[in-house]
Amino acid sequence: MSRSALSALLAVAAASVVLAQPDPADPTPLVDKHYAYPSGIPYQVDYNTAAIRGPQVGYNICNSTTENQQSMCQTSFVNHIDDFCLWAPPKPNSTIGDTEQEEVAWCTKPGHGTRLIPSGALTGVQLIKTPNYIQVVGFIDQTQINMAADDYGGELDPHGADLRGNPLGGLMYSNAFPSNGGNNASYQQVIDWTNFMGGSAFCMKICDPAGQNQQGLCQNIYDRLGCEYNAPNNAQNHVFEVCEGDDMSPPGIYTSNGQTMTYYQPAESLGPITTVPYTPVVPASSNCVTYQSAQLYSGQPAGTPVASSTPTAKPTGSTGNGGSGSGTRTGSAGAPSPTTNGASAMGVSTVAGLAGVLFAMAFLS
Repeated sequence: MSRSALSALLAVAAASVVLAQPDPADPTPLVDKHYAYPSGIPYQVDYNTAAIRGPQVGYNICNSTTENQQSMCQTSFVNHIDDFCLWAPPKPNSTIGDTEQEEVAWCTKPGHGTRLIPSGALTGVQLIKTPNYIQVVGFIDQTQINMAADDYGGELDPHGADLRGNPLGGLMYSNAFPSNGGNNASYQQVIDWTNFMGGSAFCMKICDPAGQNQQGLCQNIYDRLGCEYNAPNNAQNHVFEVCEGDDMSPPGIYTSNGQTMTYYQPAESLGPITTVPYTPVVPASSNCVTYQSAQLYSGQPAGTPVASSTPTAKPTGSTGNGGSGSGTRTGSAGAPSPTTNGASAMGVSTVAGLAGVLFAMAFLS
């Protein structure tokens, strides 16, 4: 499918839920704001105090002076299994639904000017490199990154009902795509990405800026379906691995009786999603390399001891509100189930889906 055809398809899908409307005070969509790293980045990407949702709460110029556990850095990175960031709240015991516009970057590695994910918080991580995207899925003690223990969370993305993104002004960069020429010192801005957080798990997908079908593979209109449909995988708790993989079928696209079909999630106002006409397929993967946590993560601050119920099965997907126009949030990044390769595939749970409805907001993305 061509990018123009896909764009038209996504526009129809978005319109069928909630039509995205740019904020008159800040009408340039976040996905159209391009900045070279690091010299071209402004202090704040979204600074208009007259905007409906207010100005950006953090900043985008981040360095050694901003690297601490109170950092408000909103410039994020996904590079490797030992070097990636997640979006999470700046204040303890928060829910994604209440704070999505102000999330800050929490990273696994020092050097980005951000907060650091505390030692031991990540209990299993799978990174998959495919021809057109990089996907990181895992299990986490989310209380260590300021999320409430019982938050089934939602989706963060560069769109939103006002196209200003969640978080507002959040930027994403990577040095890991082939088009970057293997230059670890050079970062490309990633325009298309999605991050589900909640239910003690997460999934992050970033699409190659020079790849094919970025909008389809990293689109944001299926926020209510979570990681199972947006980032199908074989992540397993207590396992840390890097694999090569095939591209997934774009969310919502499936085959029935030999025909290619498109599913659109219903509007939040119609109630919980009880059935979906297809089951997502976990793409084939190979050349997996397994690591120990201690090999990957060092230099992080110690976590706060808490009694938590870390899932022992697969993570499920936190579903937030739709990216390209949906204004509601449901779902979670919850717990996984066994697959034929002995790992576990992330799937949305009924409990997660019902709990996620509680976090619906007007400008969820």
